[in-house]
Amino acid sequence: MAILEIRNLTKSFGRTEVLKGVSFSMEEGEVVSVIGSSGSGKTTLLRCVNFLERADSGQVYLDGELFFDGESHQKITPAELRKKQLNLGLVFQDFNLFPQYNVIDNVMLAPKLLAKEREDFKENRKEIEEEIRRNAEDILARVGLSDKLNNYPCELSGGQKQRVSIARALALRPRVLFFDEPTSALDPELTGEILKVIRKLAAEHVTMVIVTHEIDFAQNVSDKIIFMADGAVEEEGTPQEVIGNPKSERTRSFLQKLGEN
Repeated sequence: MAILEIRNLTKSFGRTEVLKGVSFSMEEGEVVSVIGSSGSGKTTLLRCVNFLERADSGQVYLDGELFFDGESHQKITPAELRKKQLNLGLVFQDFNLFPQYNVIDNVMLAPKLLAKEREDFKENRKEIEEEIRRNAEDILARVGLSDKLNNYPCELSGGQKQRVSIARALALRPRVLFFDEPTSALDPELTGEILKVIRKLAAEHVTMVIVTHEIDFAQNVSDKIIFMADGAVEEEGTPQEVIGNPKSERTRSFLQKLGEN
């Protein structure tokens, strides 16, 4: 059974169709990379699946259960929305760290807020917060930032900030972790450290969807490649099928242009 299944997702802004019936599925532990030209709908797809935008129609299934139904006109309450979003982690292009908090506090913030809703929080506050801190420290060690726990975002490089963003997303133990072009805001020399972290997560079988322009990286780390064009899935398959031997003329043209740049 697929951990994530997207069926015929559509989204328009005014008269502009951005998503035109996008469908795909993935298994637990898989890494799916989404590639395509600017304006092909990649980021809008991620935003719709993560409830930062509401799709106009289509369905999203998580672990075989209906997670979103665009045909339903029932409004999602803020509490229901937050509960759904906890199943998904999203790493943005531009870090979105809280500048007033140090690294460890940025990673601990959401789990601490969530813990306050537990019935036993007041009784077991110390133990709960100690567990949250241990988990945050373990995750920061996974992304190579054990020596930066007390640093503030202004004291970090772009690559370090992005690694904190990844740690923050992992702290809530999401079922699927999404990346929206995680290296696009970084200098070329810092890109490698983020790609190294993602490779490590892939080796740990973290389920990930990665919107990326790093084609060589996508080819080496992904179980599946999805090529989007004009708001639709033009081609999908293994890296060897989509990048090594593309069937679609649009895919071939896209890869050829990348090779020329």
